[in-house]
Amino acid sequence: MMALRSNVQADYQRQSPVTNRGGRAAPAPWTVWPSTGGASFLPSASVASQPKTRSRSLLVPRASASPPTASPAPIGQQQRTPEEQVLAQLRNVIDPDFGEDIVACGFVRELAVDPVSGSVSFTLELTTPACPVKEMFQRQSTEVVKALPWVRDVTIRMTSQPPKPLLPESGRPGGLAKVRHIIAVSSCKGGVGKSTVSVNLAYTLAQMGAKVGIFDADVYGPSLPLMVNPEVKVLEMNPVTKAIYPTEYEGVKVVSFGFAGQGSAIMRGPMVSGLIQQMLTTAEWDELDYLVVDFPPGTGDIQLTLCQTVSFSAAVIVTTPQKLAFIDVAKGIRMFARLVVPCVAVVENMSYFEADGKRFFPFGQGSGERIQRDFGLPNLVRFPIIPDLSAAGDGGQPLVVADPTCATSTAFMELGAAVVREVAKMGGRPARQTVYYDQQQDLVSVQLPGDPEFLLPPIVVRENDTSATSVDEWTGQRKREEVPQDARPAAINPLGNYAVQITWSDGFNQVASYELLDELRRYSVPRRGAVVTELPGGLAAEAHLG
Repeated sequence: MMALRSNVQADYQRQSPVTNRGGRAAPAPWTVWPSTGGASFLPSASVASQPKTRSRSLLVPRASASPPTASPAPIGQQQRTPEEQVLAQLRNVIDPDFGEDIVACGFVRELAVDPVSGSVSFTLELTTPACPVKEMFQRQSTEVVKALPWVRDVTIRMTSQPPKPLLPESGRPGGLAKVRHIIAVSSCKGGVGKSTVSVNLAYTLAQMGAKVGIFDADVYGPSLPLMVNPEVKVLEMNPVTKAIYPTEYEGVKVVSFGFAGQGSAIMRGPMVSGLIQQMLTTAEWDELDYLVVDFPPGTGDIQLTLCQTVSFSAAVIVTTPQKLAFIDVAKGIRMFARLVVPCVAVVENMSYFEADGKRFFPFGQGSGERIQRDFGLPNLVRFPIIPDLSAAGDGGQPLVVADPTCATSTAFMELGAAVVREVAKMGGRPARQTVYYDQQQDLVSVQLPGDPEFLLPPIVVRENDTSATSVDEWTGQRKREEVPQDARPAAINPLGNYAVQITWSDGFNQVASYELLDELRRYSVPRRGAVVTELPGGLAAEAHLG
């Protein structure tokens, strides 16, 4: 018989297995005692837990077009106040990105109820005026509130949270202080249609109801003067403050070196970096929901200066189907990862063309999928080869402005919705995934949504890197390189909702998607040392693991 730690003996019947933080059954012996003090004892048998069957995806599903069914009135509904009844019904409307109802998200404001006349009015204050599901929220909210038997009329005002001014210390200096989100559009390779994507994305966000600006960061060959046709084609500067006033076209504020009356520049890299920094930060952008920055090709001084000058909310990566494009784009993604800028979507431009009812792929297939798979990017949008897209840009009017109902404009609306959705998920809310290096355990702790924590040896994470550094871009085969056995994570930073960027002690930088970490779960190991967990009835249990 096991020795007791006190003179009080008792039998403790477990209702469910007790697991440690890694989700595994803890081996006996257990030491159990009331967590508030008192007698403690040891059970006479160990408990085994059953493995958990999981089926999960980190991709956010699209919002359903069908409205939710209103919940039946619970017993005792008549005891609730009319306001409480309305709020209870609104909890049936779920935000598809946050996975919470609109009441819990704090969207419902200024609720006013008149039970005598049966009128209900309230405001839905969303995180952005470009919310892609705002019509769904309005429709479903009206339906669930009208399901109350005493409601006759529902009035909903749709608003959005105003841009919050940011201090320079937060990464938004000078004229960027009132810009809410800055989106980088980059390809790291010329000739893939990045500027076309940038311009059409900016005007798509404007059509969704947002206040938008676009900054052309290419000094050597600015594209914006050709793609938009503002009435005022020269930037003006305040002679006292030296602030630059953006020009404007179709409601979008525009800044480009091409509008400075200089054409293109011939100058050295450091001079260009300083000029870009000055133009971006001294422009009077005022209040913007989104500022789209059209990056120049490459991963040099200009790109690094931009990312180090301001805090980017997210990046959109543009590529074409060729393998050569994948190599350069992979370098760009790693650059953004090193600077902790989350990539939220990949655009595969010039993906295909259609003729005689068939779809042809002149540049091959698979580059976009491989980028999405290897780096864990949550969204992939393809654009076909069509003459109208380039013709609209060459004519000074973006396609989404010239023909907003065509199939390509619809695809840009999908891209805009993806950007808005991912940025909204990252803004002002705690990360749903947690990954950190536990130095005492010498293990990488991973906790994904809805799952218990599991622990991975650092060498397992490092050896399973799927980036271009570890995998040959042409063959897809893993490179035979020895991984230093003493390498340990020096820093782990989240990249949006899809990956973490790990800086290793030997200088290696790794982008580890949550999908990859989830696949490595089979290599998880138990936590060492004492593990304590709370039990029902005010008890706590302690296990000593080897």
